[in-house]
Amino acid sequence: MMSFSARTAATQLSSSRMPAQNNNRQKGNVRCQATPLRFAKYQGLGNDFILIDNRHQASPVLTPEQAARMCDRNFGIGGDGVIFALPPVGDTDLTMRIYNSDGSEPEMCGNGIRCLARFVADIDTAADSTQYKIHTLAGLIQPAMRPDGQVRVDMGEPILSAAQVPTTLQSTRAEDGAVIAQKLDVAGKTWLMTCVSMGNPHAVTYTADEVPIDLDSLDLSTIGPLFENNAAFPAKTNTEFVQILSPSHVRMIVWERGAGRTLACGTGACATVVAGVLEGKVERTCRVDLPGGPLLIEWNEQDNRIYMTGPAERVFGGDLAGSYLE
Repeated sequence: MMSFSARTAATQLSSSRMPAQNNNRQKGNVRCQATPLRFAKYQGLGNDFILIDNRHQASPVLTPEQAARMCDRNFGIGGDGVIFALPPVGDTDLTMRIYNSDGSEPEMCGNGIRCLARFVADIDTAADSTQYKIHTLAGLIQPAMRPDGQVRVDMGEPILSAAQVPTTLQSTRAEDGAVIAQKLDVAGKTWLMTCVSMGNPHAVTYTADEVPIDLDSLDLSTIGPLFENNAAFPAKTNTEFVQILSPSHVRMIVWERGAGRTLACGTGACATVVAGVLEGKVERTCRVDLPGGPLLIEWNEQDNRIYMTGPAERVFGGDLAGSYLE
């Protein structure tokens, strides 16, 4: 066995023979440094995200591939996505970008934006306001922290036009191009689909083979990808399967585009209520129970905007070794 002093001398000798290495390496448009990367882990109803304060530069400090690696639950931190707090655009407070666990980039994430609002409130403790105007690829989203710890988010207006969702399913309403309860054959069943965009595409179904859906009998891992990648959805889609408990209370499970089965989806809960109202099944204010817990959704008739209220909390934080990203 080599003694400590011998090992030290050998290490010094070996190091003296090695060429100097640059600890700052360029990968594409992203500068990867050997210094640790500060992160925080947040979750909203079990939908969990890695949050990074990226407000010092306009582009994410990570590539999509690096973000996917960080989301790995065995070899990384683990998460449904990585969210970056970027500098503001125009008359906003900050910009949100997100990479899914597969490296794809969605337009927005409802649970994620609640986590982002909580993250910024936690690190900017001296700020006067706990309401934010956040620029996203889906447009302006405005979350506000409530005294009870919940986050209420103005999600904007739903988009119903088939071309804008987008979907190739036939429009059923001439005035706005909405697709309401249209038939789609998947996995040997005929599903009635209502399509909604909350800045990202959603296909919502309450009915299969002319009977209400029983969520406990669904094989989500099998049918989820069949909807996500169906030709009826040119940009792929998030899919919500819904069971009605009462006109003001539903239960929903989701297959998310780029993330698969998740415990919750905020934009999906919003789309669920919009679809239910359009089909005449639920009220405009409705509790949506997801595997991770409930969200309260309101589709305001006066301003046509969707309001989502739910939790977001910090789980832990730390520094990711710079060498992990090389």
